[in-house]
Amino acid sequence: MNRYSAPWGRSLKLLTLLGSLVLFVVPLAALAASDFTGALSLVIVLPLLIWAATLPFMVTGYELSAGQLRIARLGWATVYPLRELRAVEYQPGVMAGSLRMFGNGGLFAISGWFRNKALGRYRAFVTDPDRSVVVRFADRTIVVSPGEQERFVAALRGYVSNGDTG
Repeated sequence: MNRYSAPWGRSLKLLTLLGSLVLFVVPLAALAASDFTGALSLVIVLPLLIWAATLPFMVTGYELSAGQLRIARLGWATVYPLRELRAVEYQPGVMAGSLRMFGNGGLFAISGWFRNKALGRYRAFVTDPDRSVVVRFADRTIVVSPGEQERFVAALRGYVSNGDTG
């Protein structure tokens, strides 16, 4: 098994810090309010739930083993079989100008479904956009950001198929 780290870039560190501060300061400020109402309890609980709900989706690393790319999360993984891998390329900054269709734009990870002119529709599992590696399968495109991009790309290229079945 080849394991690759998922180092946090400066933007993810900043967004996670600021997002966490807001999500903890809002409930503290609400608790300090003198009139405690039912609506106020939502202001206290909702930010903490958002923070807790995003935590399990943190990208902690990437693994290549048994013909699979595993994107490690906290306690689970997203798995992509490599039998339909078509191309892999290190493309720093390829996510620039992306529209987030659904997902998380920077609290513990940049993950979810995105779209831009360069890639079309894709799924991201990124911790540092400057380390972006584009992984193209027959039916989907994903973007990851391993710490050792060149080694990761070289290892994945061994799985690239041209799509021939015969």
